[in-house]
Amino acid sequence: LQIKLPSTELQSRFILLLCLISIAACNMFAFTEDPSERAGKGDGYCSRILRAQSNRKEGNSEFRLRVEGDPESYQPGSTYRVTLIASSPSYFRGFTLIALKEGAEGDREEDYTGNFQIIDEEETQFMTNCPPAVTESTPRRRTSIQVFWTAPPSGSGCVSIKASIVQKRIINFQDEGSLTKRMCEKESLYGDATDKPLLSCCACGTAKYRVTFYGNWSEKSHPKDYPRRANHWSAIIGASHSEKYVLWEYGGFASDGIKQIAELGSPVKMEEEIRQKGDDVLTVIKMKAQWPAWQPLNTSFSLSLSGGPPPSAEFSVDQSRHLMSFLTMLGPSPDWNVGLSAEDLCTKECGWVQRVVQDLIPWDAGTDSGVTYESPNKPIVTQDKIRPLTSLDHPQSPFYDPEGGAITPVARVIVERIARKGEQCNIVPDNVDDIVADIAQEEKEEDDTPETCIYSNWSPWSACSSATCEKGKRMRQRMLKAQLDLSVPCPHTQDFEPCMGPGCSDEDASTCMLSEWISWSPCSLTCGMGTRSRERYVKQFPDDGSVCTQPTEDTENCVVNEECSPSSCLVTEWGEWDVCSATCGLGMKRRERMVKMPPADGSICGAEVLEVVKCMMPECHTIPCMLTPWSDWSDCSVTCGKGSRTRQRMLKSSVELGECTEDLEQVEKCMLPECPIDCVMSDWTEWSECNKSCGKGHTIRTRMVKLEPQFGGDPCAETIQRKKCKIRKCNRGQANSDEKKRRKEQREKRRSKQGRTEVTSEHPGCKMRPWSSWTECTKLCGGGIQERLMTVKQRFKTAQLSSCKDRKEIRACNVHPC
Repeated sequence: LQIKLPSTELQSRFILLLCLISIAACNMFAFTEDPSERAGKGDGYCSRILRAQSNRKEGNSEFRLRVEGDPESYQPGSTYRVTLIASSPSYFRGFTLIALKEGAEGDREEDYTGNFQIIDEEETQFMTNCPPAVTESTPRRRTSIQVFWTAPPSGSGCVSIKASIVQKRIINFQDEGSLTKRMCEKESLYGDATDKPLLSCCACGTAKYRVTFYGNWSEKSHPKDYPRRANHWSAIIGASHSEKYVLWEYGGFASDGIKQIAELGSPVKMEEEIRQKGDDVLTVIKMKAQWPAWQPLNTSFSLSLSGGPPPSAEFSVDQSRHLMSFLTMLGPSPDWNVGLSAEDLCTKECGWVQRVVQDLIPWDAGTDSGVTYESPNKPIVTQDKIRPLTSLDHPQSPFYDPEGGAITPVARVIVERIARKGEQCNIVPDNVDDIVADIAQEEKEEDDTPETCIYSNWSPWSACSSATCEKGKRMRQRMLKAQLDLSVPCPHTQDFEPCMGPGCSDEDASTCMLSEWISWSPCSLTCGMGTRSRERYVKQFPDDGSVCTQPTEDTENCVVNEECSPSSCLVTEWGEWDVCSATCGLGMKRRERMVKMPPADGSICGAEVLEVVKCMMPECHTIPCMLTPWSDWSDCSVTCGKGSRTRQRMLKSSVELGECTEDLEQVEKCMLPECPIDCVMSDWTEWSECNKSCGKGHTIRTRMVKLEPQFGGDPCAETIQRKKCKIRKCNRGQANSDEKKRRKEQREKRRSKQGRTEVTSEHPGCKMRPWSSWTECTKLCGGGIQERLMTVKQRFKTAQLSSCKDRKEIRACNVHPC
C-alpha cells in the first residue's frame, strides 16, 4: 500500500499519528510497568492476568517454566523450587506466576492453590491486587527468576503453574507448552498413611511403633566433595506429640535445641525442650549416632559392613498425641539435617498406620551460611527460616546441579507398627498384616522373663555360621540392664537357632531387587570385533542377608569398522575370568587376551589386552563377639617415671561360632612422678704431698660433682678431705730457715697478685697461669662433662717437683633429661 502525501509537514503528522496508534495498541496487550496498576479496580479477582491469555503469543520456545526435578506429580505439603528461564540471547522484563486448580477460571480466590514463597525480594514480590500471584519487583532485563512453591494439602487434585512473560511489551502466556507446568497429586505409597497431620484423631487405644533410620549418604551416591573421614549422622532425637507442639517445620525458625543439633550434633538442649512440653509429648525418641554415614538397607548386610544394626527406637502414640517428629544432623555440615516433621500415624478410618517408608533429603536450619560440608563457621546475624536444600543453591554446594535436578535422598526412615493396645475402633476391618502383627506381639509378650530382670531389646539375628546349605547356627543377643532381685536368676542373654547358608531358600530370588541396566560401554576396539559390557547394581538384598543370584554384569560382542586401517591390530578372544581375589565380600577379577597381528604400519596396538572388574562373593560371615566388660586398669609397671598399664576382658561367645577378632587386652602408657636422681661424684684424686718439709703438716685429696641431685635424690657428700702428715723433726736453725723461705714466697706471691691480673696457684714454690675457659659440654642433655686447665708458668728453686704440676678440673653439665 502506497500513500502519496503532498508535503513534508503532512508526512510528519501522519508518522506521529501512526506512533500514537502503535503505543495505544501495545498498551492494550501488555502489563504496565507499575505492578500496582496491573489489575484495575473494576476487574474481577486477578481477572486482568487471565484476560492476557486471549492475547498470548503461541508457539514461543524462548522461555521455559521449570519445577525442580521435573516431577510429574507433587507430594502434598512438599516445597519445590520454581524457575523461569530465558534461553540465550533472549531476556524478559516482566513476568507473572500463578498456580490454579485444574479447570478453575481464576476469578475466585479459591481457584488458586498452593503457596508461593519469595526467595529474593529484590527480584520478586507478590502482586498488589492479586495476592496469590508473583511478579517482578522492578522492571528490567533478566534471564531467570526463582521462587519456592509449597504444594497444597492432600485431596487437592491436579494443579497448573502458569507464567506470563513481558518482553519488548509483548505478552507470552501459554496454557500448554514451556510456560505451563501441570502436576497431579502423588498417590500415597503407604496405603492409609496421611500426608499432612490431621487436626484431630478418631483412633482408639494406643499403638506402638518401631522407627529405623538408614543412612544412604555415601561417596557413591553423592561423590562431590564427600568427606571420607568424618562422615556421620549425629544422635537422633524426636518425640511422639500432639498438634500443639511443633518440633520443626519448613518455614519455621530453628529453636536453640535445633541449632545445637544442626551445628554441633548435640541433642542435649533439644531433649530438654521436648521434656518441657509435658502432656503434649507421649514418648521421647532417642537413637544412637551412626559412624560412618552409609548404612545398607538390609539389616544382616548392615551388620557385616558397618559393624552393627541401623539405629532404631520404639515409641507409642495415642488419640491426642498421634504425630511423630525427629531430626539428625548430617555431619560434617554447616547446619544441615534430615528428619520427619509431624508425621501423622492416625488414619482417616480411625485406625493406626501399619507402615511408613520415607526417603529424606537434607534441609537447612537457617543458622549458618556455609555452603559446603566443611565450611568454616559463618553464623547468620538474622536467622533464616528452615528450608529444604536444592540443587541450585550455590555452585560450591555438594548437591549443586546446573540443570536443577532433584537431590538424591541421603537417608531413608521406616516406621512400622509393632503392637496395638486397648479397644480399637477402626472403621475398615483389619487386614492380614494387622492381625499377624498383633499376634506376633502377643507371642512376644508371653515371655517367661522374671519381672525383676530388665533387659534391652534383642539384637537382629546375625548371619548364619554356615556358608553352604549345611545346617549352621545364627545368634542374637540382649543386655541385662538390671537385676532387681539377686535371689531370682535371670535367663540367658544369648539366643541361638538353626539356619542354612545363603542361597538355600527358594524365596531368595524374589526378595532381591536390582536396578535397571546401565547403558552399554563403548566397544573395546575401534576397528574390528571387540566386546562391550553393561552393569546393574543391587538395590535391596534379601532379608536373610544372602547374596543375589541374578547377574549384575552382561557382556556381548560388538563390531566397529570392519575394514580396518593399516594402524589397526587383530587380537584374540578374551580368555576366561580369573577366580575372584576375595573369598567373601568385594574383590577383583581379571581376564586377558593376546595380540594376534600388530598394526601393519608398525605402530603400537591400541586394543586393551587386560580387563579388571569388581566381583562380589558371598557375604563375609562374622559373628558378633560376646565379651565381658573391660577390667579396671592395672597398676603402672613402674613406681616412678614412664611405664605402662593393662586391662583385659574375656570372651563369652561359644568357640564353635567362629573366631573373634576383637582385642582382649589393651595397653596404654602411664606417667608417675619423676624418679629421684642421686648426686654423682668423680673418684678421689691421689693424696697431695705434705705441706711441710719437716715437722707436722697435712695432705689433701679432692673429687668433683659430676651430676647434681634431682627430684629428691641423695645429696652430694664432701668434695675435699684432709689428714695429718709428719715427715721428720725440724732442728731450730733449719726451722728458722724454712720459715724465712716460706715468708719470702708469700711476699712474692702477694706482689705477683698486685702487679698482675694472673691467678696463681696456692701450691708453694709455683707460679701458675690463669684457669682456661671451660670446654663445651660433651652432651646436649642427659648429663655431660666440661674441663678446664691451669698450667705451670714458673717453678721456684725451692719447689718440689711432685707438688708443682699442671692442674685439671672437671664438672657436670646439661644434666636435664633429654
